[in-house]
Formats: sequence, structure tokens, C-alpha cells
Amino acid sequence: MASHSGAFSLVALCLLLEVVLRGTAETLVPAVFVFGDSTVDIGNNNFIEKCDIGCKANYPPFGVDYLNHTPTGRFSNGYNLADQLAQLLHFDESPPPFLSLSNASLKTRMSTGISFASGGSGLLDATGNGLMCTQVFSMTEQVRNFTKLARKWGRADLISKSLIFISTGSNDLFEYTDFPDHNSNRNDTVFLESLVASYTSFLKELYGAGAKKFTVASPSLVGCCPSQRAIAHDPKNPRDIDEYGCFAAPNNLSRQLYPMIATMLHDLSLELPGMNYTLVDSIKILEWVFYNTVIPSSNFTVLDTACCGGGPFGADGCNSSAPLCQDRSNHLFWDEYHPTAAATGAAAKLIFDDTTGLFTHPINLQQLVEL
Repeated sequence: MASHSGAFSLVALCLLLEVVLRGTAETLVPAVFVFGDSTVDIGNNNFIEKCDIGCKANYPPFGVDYLNHTPTGRFSNGYNLADQLAQLLHFDESPPPFLSLSNASLKTRMSTGISFASGGSGLLDATGNGLMCTQVFSMTEQVRNFTKLARKWGRADLISKSLIFISTGSNDLFEYTDFPDHNSNRNDTVFLESLVASYTSFLKELYGAGAKKFTVASPSLVGCCPSQRAIAHDPKNPRDIDEYGCFAAPNNLSRQLYPMIATMLHDLSLELPGMNYTLVDSIKILEWVFYNTVIPSSNFTVLDTACCGGGPFGADGCNSSAPLCQDRSNHLFWDEYHPTAAATGAAAKLIFDDTTGLFTHPINLQQLVEL
């Protein structure tokens, strides 16, 4: 017990030192604007009345390792990827959720950033609105509200120097594979092309509002989430599994989608003057964890089971009555869909200063913000 307490004190001291240092350092970009799904949502869904409770995270044990153990709407035990990237850019955490802000405060918040991300949303407007969450803040609505604010604000010079961070697409893949009866005319190629077409449209809209620096996180091997492992290993209806013991179908879609997103971004950067980007290869990052469970500042020993949740793979859902692991630092997954703060923290460091070219293309985040 003494050893565990000492380790906790050391971690707390390191976090305090990081906050102090960030408080004295100038941010590396004027503002950060976040778009996407629950991987980066910090509480927008709290303010959507018709959003199902399963697509909200404003109740315990979510946030058990966040400040004051507070559930904020982050689908994590602590900080999420948006927070951790913002911290590497010398912000305290992710910018606040758009739906929490008053009209009077929006102009002020534009100078440092806003998060538009909504858990359950995807590249397609239908995603999350019905099957998974009843109602979400779609990517169309996210981008539309940003562009409206940007034009009203009239500071394209600051927006062009700010970071646009997008993490979306996973929920489109979940709905396509998990609810096949709702896709009567299934054609994988047509489906993936529709995702890329939507992505292209959103990026052009953001660029038209003044954005020039984009960090895009591709969907990872979503079939490796505990929820998808449980589907694949269901003894009553087993599905094909891949070399990692994951649900093969959504992983195959992720692998096909990544090069399509890469080509789209490359082509857009040639078409749109001044556009620069970092594409995060989330598949490579997850595979790196699978093959290197002991990595700097991390020790992932539980790779297939959620920290919060009961049933096979801990996939029965995270709530106040669900089993909760004691050591979140050694779990890759927090709940049936989302990584732990330890996992996203390791990913954030790779995204920021990857020097190998394996995880970020064509440049890392640090290089992007220096342009």
C-alpha cells in the first residue's frame, strides 16, 4: 500500500509541475477547435436533451481520475485525446463544449478555441441520430456552427494560425457493421466513398472559413473495442476474427478507409493554397501498443477487456454499478468503446513528436503548428 501511495504522489507531483509550466508558457497556437465524436467530446452531449444516457458520460465512474473525480461528459476515466493534445500545445485542457456556452461568451471563446465534438456522431448525418443515441450534434451541425461563428468573428488571420483537430468516422463503421439490417444495399466501396466525400466537404467548409492547419485522426481498429470483441466472440452468432482476436469486418473497413483519407488530404492540400495537415494513423498506433505493451511511462497489460464494465470483455456498459478495475494505467480500454486516459496520453505524445513517420503523415503535430 505504501508503494502504491508513493507512486500516486509522484504522478500527482508530475501533473502539478506540468500545469505550472503550461501556465507560464505561451500556447503554440492561438486557439484549438475540436470536431468529431466521443473520442474527443468533453460534454456537448450533456446539453442535448434527447441524447440517450448511453451516449452521455456525465455520471460516475466517468471522470474518476479527472480533477476532483468529476464526471464532465468525457468518455474517459480522466483526460481524453483532445485534452492531452491541447496540453502539449500549452493549454490547460481541451477548449469548452460549444453547447455549454452563452451567446455572449462565444466571441471571447473563439480567441482560444471551442469544442464542437459530440459522442455518437459520424461523418454521415444519420450516424448516431436514431440507432445509437437518438440525437447527437452531427458533423454537419458542428462545422456549420463553427463557420457561422468564424465569419461573424472576422478574424481569419487568427483562425489560419489555429489548429483544427478532427476525430471522427468510427461510429459510421460501428453502425454499418453492427446493424446490417439497416443497410439493405450494402456495398463497402460505395459506403467508404460516401464517408470520404463527406469528409472532403467538411474540410473545404472549414478551409473556407479561414482554417489552414488540420490534424485528422483516422478511425483505429474499431473491431478491437471490447464491444466489438464481444460481438465477434458471441457463441450464439460468432463472427470472423482477425489476428488480434478482434471483429474482422469493422477492422477491414478501417484498413480500407485510411488510404482513402490519406489520398483525399493530399489532393486537398494541392488544391487549397496554404492548407497543411497532419494525418494520424490510428491503426499503426494501436498495433504499436499491441506489440509493445511496455512503452515509456506506460505498461499496458490488459488489452482486450474494459476497465469499467461487466460481462465478456467488460462490454456490458459502464455505469455506477458496473465492475471497475483498480489500476486504470494498465488497461488499454476504459469502457466498451473508449480508451483509458493512459492510452490516449501515449497516443498524444506520438502524434505530437513522432519522428519515425510511422504514426503521422506527412509531418507531426509539433511540425504542423510551427509552420
